[in-house]
Amino acid sequence: MSGPRLHTPDWHVPGNVIARVSNRHGGVSAAPFDSFNLALHVGDDPAAVQQNRERLLQELPAGMCVQWLEQVHGTTVVDADWQSPQRCGDAVYVDKPGLAGAVLTADCLPVFFAARSGRRVAVAHAGWRGLAAGILETTLARFADAPDDVVTWLGPAIGVCHFEVGLEVRDIFLDACATASQRQHMQAMAFRPAARADKCHADLYALARLRLQTAGVREVGGGGLCTHCDAAHYYSFRRDGRTGRFVSIVGLAPDQH
Repeated sequence: MSGPRLHTPDWHVPGNVIARVSNRHGGVSAAPFDSFNLALHVGDDPAAVQQNRERLLQELPAGMCVQWLEQVHGTTVVDADWQSPQRCGDAVYVDKPGLAGAVLTADCLPVFFAARSGRRVAVAHAGWRGLAAGILETTLARFADAPDDVVTWLGPAIGVCHFEVGLEVRDIFLDACATASQRQHMQAMAFRPAARADKCHADLYALARLRLQTAGVREVGGGGLCTHCDAAHYYSFRRDGRTGRFVSIVGLAPDQH
């Protein structure tokens, strides 16, 4: 069996920044988690998940340690360390060489952050609840850098084509807009009508871009994929229900001695 095939984000960061996104191929998990599931909380065989995580480590620079999360759709940003392999939060901040942070998703939006200096990185798990609560702004605030000195990249998530939500979700975002013009812009950019009058389609990518740009981030890359549409490569909770999770991971390469 071939090993994992990891994608490297197309963003402008120094070479010491290590960023990868997995897909569902290259692991040992049986259906419906086939095959490179990296989550322990979805009902998969823990031994298979552990073997998949070991395969992931083999694809990273030797000596890297990964900070895993128990994600709760909140706004807690965890500082990665070597002592706690799994902690509770929805974003990981890394400023020490040899450490990486990981978030697991199957429709929610993973958002990568990196200081242009290459000294600090982070990755956040952003479903609509986390976006509305401010997980991206909270993660950005963890950086000592000015917002325009932080580069961001949006990983694979469910597309607007399949992300139907209630109008109350739309209203949470619109009501948070500071001005009527911002509200109108967000309505036009991030929401589309649905077949039912009490529903709409939400664009997680657009919502994230708008929130990041409002916070002062100039460079926001990525986006445009749909995990629900691409069953060949990505897990999707909305599509399959019982399924695995793929990883978005970012870290700083170990120091060379």
